[in-house]
Amino acid sequence: MQQYNDPLWKQIISGAQMLFVAFGALVLMPLITGMDPNVALFTAGLGTLLFQLVTGRQVPVFLASSFAFIAPIIVAKGEFGLPAVLGGVVAAGFVYTFLGLAVKIRGVGFIDRLLPPVVIAPVIISIGLGLSPVAVNMAMGKTGDASAQLIPYGTAMLVSMPALLTTLLVAIYGKGIFRLVPILAGVVVGYGLSFAFGLVDTAGIAAAPWLAMPHFVAPEFHWGAILFMVPVALAPAIEHVGGVIAVGGVTGNDYLKKPGLHRTLLGDGLATSAAGLFGGPPNTTYAEVTGAVMLTKSYNPKIMTWAAGFAIVLAFIGKFGAGLQSIPVPVMGGILCLLFGSIAVVGLNTLIRHQVDMAEARNLVIVSVTLVFGIGGMVIGNGDIGLKGISLCGIVAIGLNLLLPGGAGWKNKPLIEPQELDAKE
Repeated sequence: MQQYNDPLWKQIISGAQMLFVAFGALVLMPLITGMDPNVALFTAGLGTLLFQLVTGRQVPVFLASSFAFIAPIIVAKGEFGLPAVLGGVVAAGFVYTFLGLAVKIRGVGFIDRLLPPVVIAPVIISIGLGLSPVAVNMAMGKTGDASAQLIPYGTAMLVSMPALLTTLLVAIYGKGIFRLVPILAGVVVGYGLSFAFGLVDTAGIAAAPWLAMPHFVAPEFHWGAILFMVPVALAPAIEHVGGVIAVGGVTGNDYLKKPGLHRTLLGDGLATSAAGLFGGPPNTTYAEVTGAVMLTKSYNPKIMTWAAGFAIVLAFIGKFGAGLQSIPVPVMGGILCLLFGSIAVVGLNTLIRHQVDMAEARNLVIVSVTLVFGIGGMVIGNGDIGLKGISLCGIVAIGLNLLLPGGAGWKNKPLIEPQELDAKE
């Protein structure tokens, strides 16, 4: 294990900086889904500590709210209620545990055989494009499902579009660490405009205590919600693999070999299940933090321990959480117009980067059916055994990949490079 001799003060400052980078996306996800941002802060910190425990504190990553689960949580929450959704989150964490066990037994190549690019890419595209109406509705001052107009259209657009423009400009022209916080910059500008237009309700902030216990919610286990949430975990599982490879490339360490992909998957799974037990959103590794690690060359995993500690402390500041919950809908909607589109582009880039031949009938069938089922909202079954949306398209993509005869076109460039597999032998 590599030794680091960073002074304590430097570790603390770097830890605060890492949380600053992750903060925008961390709290935006629970705000969109109606979950408590203070609980999300607590479970992000707890999840990161659990990940470090499982991996022997060898990997400098920070775990927090996964955007892949936004659509399933919104739909399942309306149908089954938040406690049942949390039960599904707990179950989704076990998907990572199963994948980690399979990797331990069958090797790293198991991930590519089960979830090749032609399977995972259309699922990721479906997540991004399926959420696009939510972003647009919120940007126009409506609820995510457009059932009500919360803020007049004209005022909403004067808030959401500058917030979006700020996010774009910081992402493109920002320098140094500030290039990694476009979401936070967009929130600050949007919130300032909202305050000027009188859209911010300060009564809740004034009434909130300085110190308060986060609103933890206990999970309930409902088969319908579990079947709805579990398949969604496949997309962030692949994101996790990419994140571990990326941070390994930054630090010069082979984390697929030590501590091993099976341990990092287990750590991610425990973090997600723990989040569900306390009422928080599912966790995943944050690319923004990996970017900050690369930029600042802060490779010491202890830094993430401090970031996790700061997140847990912030979770108990009542006025802080009340301030987050006072952010008006158009602010989030404007930023989400970029974020949800970016998710879809990640899936599209996966197809391109891994040279998936769309002229091959097998690939065309898998991608086409998956996209239509995921974006169109296909439903199979009802009640406790119903599947639809992202959950359904994930299962369909895997099933088609396993059942359709393989031709030359499906043997595409793998998600994990062959030389990386050879290193594990």
